[in-house]
Amino acid sequence: MKKGISVALSALVLLGGCAPTFEKQDQVVQENQDSEAKKAIIPSFQISKEYYKTMLPYETSNTRGVVVNDLGSRYDINEIETGLLRVAQNRFSTDEYFFKEGQFLTKKTVDSWLQRKYTSEQLKEKGLKESENVGLNPVQSKGENAPIYLAHVVEHNYLMKKEDNKVRLGGVAIALSLNSVQYETNMSNGTRTVKNLSNEVLKEQGAKIAGEVLNRLRQKKELQNVPIMISLYKQAPKDQVVPGHFFAYTTVEPDQNGIQDWKGINEDYYLFPSPEAQENHPNDFKVFNELKTDIEKYFPVYTGLTGQALYQDQKLSKMEFEVALSFQGKAETIGFAQHLTNMIGKQTPDSWEVELLVSSSYGPEALIIKKPGSKETYLHIYE
Repeated sequence: MKKGISVALSALVLLGGCAPTFEKQDQVVQENQDSEAKKAIIPSFQISKEYYKTMLPYETSNTRGVVVNDLGSRYDINEIETGLLRVAQNRFSTDEYFFKEGQFLTKKTVDSWLQRKYTSEQLKEKGLKESENVGLNPVQSKGENAPIYLAHVVEHNYLMKKEDNKVRLGGVAIALSLNSVQYETNMSNGTRTVKNLSNEVLKEQGAKIAGEVLNRLRQKKELQNVPIMISLYKQAPKDQVVPGHFFAYTTVEPDQNGIQDWKGINEDYYLFPSPEAQENHPNDFKVFNELKTDIEKYFPVYTGLTGQALYQDQKLSKMEFEVALSFQGKAETIGFAQHLTNMIGKQTPDSWEVELLVSSSYGPEALIIKKPGSKETYLHIYE
């Protein structure tokens, strides 16, 4: 692992945003679904209100690693986890709740849910019982190309500290990852075609699947009296270099057993440079282009600038830049990174949150951070 040298420019801005929160470390009793009470620790450190604290010792999910097999893009693998944390804050405040990986859905359960529903004839052919017919994707009859809508299920748990110094389950958040395209293979000639699935179809099918998921979760004794949030995620096609996005969520409160309504989520990712970014966000594209031009003017060893931007409600929320560098020497890299840091502070709008990674064929060389509402920057040099 590379060592790091941190350099503060203007004023130090920590990676998480504001100054970290240090509180007295609490030792509590954590009540689990297996009815066993276990001692746990609430860490005293919290980077900012944007992030949840986690309980120690950390407990991993029973479905750990499944997401890698089910999602076609590494961009979606990261986004569905981090995006669900973001969406969950609409119901589970970081001030009141603690994060824990999902404990109620097993790998076997998730795998079975991702299968198709079978007819009685198909069950017989596969040697399955009706009780095993729990797939959430539609039946496929002979000669049909029925879409696989559901690609993956992610579960997060949120815990609350009570007055008796016990921590109990306070809610569950579920993400349903939906395929945005259908791949159809012509059996006669082997050719494969790609068919886009409309947003209307995804919302309709996602809502249908969500209703069944809710019914199954409510059948669990531990989940009968807690709020359950279900979010719908539109997965990007496999050839995309940006992730998909969440587009809707619903919260079913403890006294409810059915979904009442859905709230829209207006999020999207754009690649910079791209025709889509230039057309839909011309002002931001201009800032990107000017920055790219200025870098090229001063540094002949620079080999490219790309960006991935998250937009929420049509406003840029976060820009992640990456600069590819033809490595010549550490001194040159440090000088390049310092100048980039100055340019980021001066040339990007105060409202932008920016992360810029400088990399070479040897790996990461420098990381530059700028938080929204400020021109102050933070530079980390890898050694």
